[in-house]
Amino acid sequence: MSNKQLDYLRILVLTENTVGHGRRLLAQHGISFLVEARTGETSKRIVVDVGQNYAALRHNMDLLGINPRDIDMVVLTHCHYDHTTGVAALLTDIGKDDLPVIAHPDSFRLNFVTDPYLRHSGVAQGNQAPDITSNGGRLYLTRDPLQLMPGLSTTGEVPRVTDFEEVGLNLYTIRNGRTVRDDMIDDISLVANVKDHGIVVITGCSHAGIVNIIRQAMTMYPGEKLDGVVGGFHLLEAPEDRIKRTVEEINKQNPRWISAGHCTGFRAQMALYAGLADRFVPLSCGKEFIIPPP
Repeated sequence: MSNKQLDYLRILVLTENTVGHGRRLLAQHGISFLVEARTGETSKRIVVDVGQNYAALRHNMDLLGINPRDIDMVVLTHCHYDHTTGVAALLTDIGKDDLPVIAHPDSFRLNFVTDPYLRHSGVAQGNQAPDITSNGGRLYLTRDPLQLMPGLSTTGEVPRVTDFEEVGLNLYTIRNGRTVRDDMIDDISLVANVKDHGIVVITGCSHAGIVNIIRQAMTMYPGEKLDGVVGGFHLLEAPEDRIKRTVEEINKQNPRWISAGHCTGFRAQMALYAGLADRFVPLSCGKEFIIPPP
């Protein structure tokens, strides 16, 4: 990765599972962030995931003063419908040609559950690769980390090195005519390296394991400290031991702040607050993180 760092990073929660008291924003089961990054005179606006209801996402964007035409890139963290449904509609509203859409090469595969019944969980019809390209997107499908600008990159495929993390769902795909377990190898995150602050991780669902993701981020920018992590940690149905070890491992990095929601689960949020105290805040629609803090 480039040794250059961001001068400024802003993360705005466009949609999430919860909405704060008194807000006119709409919550949904899904997640979407607007990431604004600046290095010198170069500034980019990046949407990370789009939730599963584009009408609700667009409602929130309008209330938050976000003009789709100002968006420069889209990152899809993994295939699931609650992160990808509406990407084609967003590209139509952005109205640009060759807009970079960054994802893993396996993002458009069949991905499904069988309990309580057979149901597709991956990218919905109307948001497949041809729909993205026909609506102005230019797909960048890579297994490797991809630098979006100096100081801001995707993780690429995240090595699964911990002995306590797992995908979190019983997911399947079909390869060569055989039904096999889907390990969600397409799960990627965004990593920022901010001057005088360090690393910020922006994740969608953390199917690769949030501790694995943090470790990958730290290897990408060696010598930097962990400043913060935001996104879904997919601990909703995790056993207590996994939640405990996750909090312990995150705490070892001594982050300045953590904000988790969406698929994290209430028990894990409580454990994060117990372990991190005021360094932890739950995620919600419209929440904003600015580094360096104003």
